[in-house]
Amino acid sequence: MDRCIVLVDAGYLLGAAASLLAGEPSRSRITVDHAALVQALRERAESDTERPLLRIYWFDGAPDRVPQPEHRRLRVMPRVTVRLGALTRSDGRWAQKGVDAAMHAELTELARNRACSDVVLVTGDGDLLPGMMAAKEHGVAVHLWAVQAADGDYNQSEDLVAEADERRVLDRAWITQAVRAKELTGVCAPPPVPRPEIAAILSAPLPESALAAATERPTGQETRPPAAAGENGGQERVPAAKGVPTPKDLAALRAPGAAQPAQHPATATLRWSSDKGWVDRPGAVPEPAEAAAMPTLAQLTTAEQRWADREEDITTVGGDPYEVGQVFARRWMSRLGDQSHLQRLSQMYPRIPHRIDGELLRYAARFGLLAHKDDQIDEHDRYAIRAGFWREFDIPAAAEHANAGE
Repeated sequence: MDRCIVLVDAGYLLGAAASLLAGEPSRSRITVDHAALVQALRERAESDTERPLLRIYWFDGAPDRVPQPEHRRLRVMPRVTVRLGALTRSDGRWAQKGVDAAMHAELTELARNRACSDVVLVTGDGDLLPGMMAAKEHGVAVHLWAVQAADGDYNQSEDLVAEADERRVLDRAWITQAVRAKELTGVCAPPPVPRPEIAAILSAPLPESALAAATERPTGQETRPPAAAGENGGQERVPAAKGVPTPKDLAALRAPGAAQPAQHPATATLRWSSDKGWVDRPGAVPEPAEAAAMPTLAQLTTAEQRWADREEDITTVGGDPYEVGQVFARRWMSRLGDQSHLQRLSQMYPRIPHRIDGELLRYAARFGLLAHKDDQIDEHDRYAIRAGFWREFDIPAAAEHANAGE
């Protein structure tokens, strides 16, 4: 068959790209536009081989072989097939298992069945040498592509390079069409926003620690500067302690009279809502009736919109917790019929109504944000999801305020 096929070792391609652009092979240091990357691979393969593309095989590792958000986006793209091996952690480092074996099996099977005349291999693993030799014996031309090495040397097996029929180096200019190095920022620190209270939430304590400290401290003693004016005209105080509070925790501490330790014993526990729903504990502040009356996103979404949302989630939305919160909030606000809900929600800041918050976390769980062991979303990811929600809520409010000022 006069067609070409591309076999991509994603661990090699993206790891080498991270080394080149960010100085270390960690894929968490780069952002990837997978649609642009697939298109660039297709165009380069068809140009180099002078054959039309049959298919791109994307080989990668994943915990328990469960597809991650990037894999879900890739596998619905035209002419792309995803093959997953295992991803295991050893000595503090992640390693792929079974990816090279899967690539070897696919390469030899395609060559044996004469499914193509040319195969492009994007890999550096010398374990593929027997498969490359077998493909050549079946009359397939093998093109080996390398990512430009950060130190100018080889980042591929020398035997693999020697055995290939054609060789190509994907340089920095080609890589940066679809891959960018991330700027070093905090894990859950959101970008600058109109609301300065977000920074205060990040540095505020967990209520267990805060209330225990308040019980042991003499009345009137402060451990940190006041953050904002309270409703009674005084200054709010947030005790210094470890941990990151939830919006519900902070709302409890900010409520009128909540600063008195007698109203909230040190043994009280206020919990994050889980991805399966809200979990209340003794000491929780009752939710107002107007919050319970707010519609959920599911109630505001038509069948057609639900289908379009799913397509957007697969093809556009990444797995960043902050972005996930923004997307959810954008959809919820745009579909509200009664805009008075926005004013009521603003008055509840930083607490998100129970039903909406639970739905938000269930939505976030689709993007692989669940912790592997306890099937719960990581605490910092939960905070980032909610911060993204409030950030999107602030954008139209800030624009309206600016327009009013003009």
